[in-house]
Amino acid sequence: MKKIFMAALLLVTMIFAGCGGSDSAGGDKKLSVMLGSNVVSLDSAQATDVASFEVIADCIDGLMQLDADGKAIPALAESYDVSADGKTYTFHLREAKWANGDPVTAEDFVFAWRRHCKSSAEYSYIMGDTVACVKNADAVIKGGDPKTLGVSAPDPKTFVVELDAPVSFFPALMAFPTFYPINEKFYNSLAEGSYGTSPETFLSNGAFMLASYVPGAANIQLKKNDSYWDAAKVSINDWQYQVVTSSDNALTSFKNGTLNVVNIGGNQVAHVNQDAELAKNLKTFSSGLLNYLSFNQDPKNHHAGALANANLRLAISNAIDRESLVDNYVMNGAKATYTAVPIDFAPNAKTGKFFAEDQKQFSDVVSFNVSKAQEFLSKAKSELGKDSFELNLIFSNDGDANTKIVQAIKSQVEENLPGVMIKLQPMPKAEYLSNITSNSYDIALVDWVPDYNDPMTFLTLWTTTGSEIAEHWSNADYDKIISDCSTGHLAEDYDARWSALYDAEKILLDNAVIAPLFTSASAVLISPNVEGIEYHVAGISRVFKNVKLK
Repeated sequence: MKKIFMAALLLVTMIFAGCGGSDSAGGDKKLSVMLGSNVVSLDSAQATDVASFEVIADCIDGLMQLDADGKAIPALAESYDVSADGKTYTFHLREAKWANGDPVTAEDFVFAWRRHCKSSAEYSYIMGDTVACVKNADAVIKGGDPKTLGVSAPDPKTFVVELDAPVSFFPALMAFPTFYPINEKFYNSLAEGSYGTSPETFLSNGAFMLASYVPGAANIQLKKNDSYWDAAKVSINDWQYQVVTSSDNALTSFKNGTLNVVNIGGNQVAHVNQDAELAKNLKTFSSGLLNYLSFNQDPKNHHAGALANANLRLAISNAIDRESLVDNYVMNGAKATYTAVPIDFAPNAKTGKFFAEDQKQFSDVVSFNVSKAQEFLSKAKSELGKDSFELNLIFSNDGDANTKIVQAIKSQVEENLPGVMIKLQPMPKAEYLSNITSNSYDIALVDWVPDYNDPMTFLTLWTTTGSEIAEHWSNADYDKIISDCSTGHLAEDYDARWSALYDAEKILLDNAVIAPLFTSASAVLISPNVEGIEYHVAGISRVFKNVKLK
């Protein structure tokens, strides 16, 4: 799940650009989309980051797509049927072709899904019983026979999926790249390990094809796939991605006409709002990305013996002024968050109310309350027999946004909690990831982009075996609730499941396993000549299929 750590930086610095100079922003109709991070892999069984998933989704369709409102609509599956018990989906495929002329068949899905589970890669988990609940997926991931996976192809145009339990959001999951097909004949014709490493080793069935790509390159060229089943709706013939890490430079380029869409934050937003003409191009989109502090509770870690104390963790959480963070340091429309699930995310299918709509429900343990924070600290000092604590806070320094945020957190905690000192440890992304996965941190600034529009995409992170983030926290009651909501008796009762997820969240926050900070947003400058970019709070964050350049 390493994409968590790439996501925030990507969303903060992600920008779109127009190729070639022009006299005014948007004067050039050649679209260039700039990423804040390199693509890690175009193999859907290996990809873990936002950039990789986005490029894969540009080029390959799954069974379903998400429309502009984030609702699942047919893609390669022209229609589907669901059994009365909600445990069997039968997808009926439309007539569609791969870019080499081969028909897209149900066997392409069977091959890909079996391969993904067999690989036991980081994103294999999404097929298992904490998310998609595909029958026998967990057993295959652990080394079982891939042929026992609950997928079959009765005929070339019929793909059947058996589940261990009903999954209310299963159709929307089918828009996520891990569930995409792979042409088995094409894959088997390649040298081992070469799939997805060049245009020649990557086969599209979607709106676009790779025209130029080398792993790690700062430039990716795409072109329209004329054999795409929905090609009539695609108006961009060719475009490109470029990797850039300086959003300051991007804003300058937007102003001088080089770039036609730019994500901005911090002081840039204030600058834009002071310019009436520039402000006309500013739009804000909810991202669904939760930013939080992860507390490493492993007693064997450098300083984490102290962080195994719940009162110390509660003290730190309640000493942070989240409203000040978003107003004075993030400044892009982000919202202070006091829940483990982000704001404006995961609407209840029956009421339409967002899961985290009530931001005061856990205010007894998550708030900005200095006197309460100091009470928690006093208890911690008494329980630990210590009067001072020096804790390391690691963060990725691939952009300036994270630096400003952690500096503010350090200042607030040290001012409000006498005896607590925070040592900031900036590091490159690769080193940061290594420290996270090797248990070498006390506190980490983390962000998580939801894979699907359900609270479970967050709440499964903190089960005993939930993710690679080493909080080293385990709670049997919490694990049981998540299990019951996944494949147990609560899975088939929507209202009871929804209520139980709040119970799990309360256990998590009562124990201060994390300190929620804010829900990110994307403040985007879009030139008037660009329209039709779709932003989603879960899954693929941006879709370009329907983009038009005026």
